[in-house]
Amino acid sequence: MRRDAVYDQRASQAALPVTVHYEDGGTCETLLVLTPAQVELYSLQFLRLIEARDSTREPRR
Repeated sequence: MRRDAVYDQRASQAALPVTVHYEDGGTCETLLVLTPAQVELYSLQFLRLIEARDSTREPRR
C-alpha cells in the first residue's frame, strides 16, 4: 500500500499498512506491526535484496 509506516513511541512498535494477497486471488488490507528489532532486521534484509537486484542489472549506458 502506498501509505507511510508510523512509529508509536509509547508502544515501541512500528505499523506498516500492507495488502495481503491470497492464493484464491482475494486481498485484504491490514497492518504489519513490528518491534524495533524486527524493523532493523528487515531493513538489513531489504538492503541485501536491493544490492542483489542491483548486481544483476545491466549497467546503464
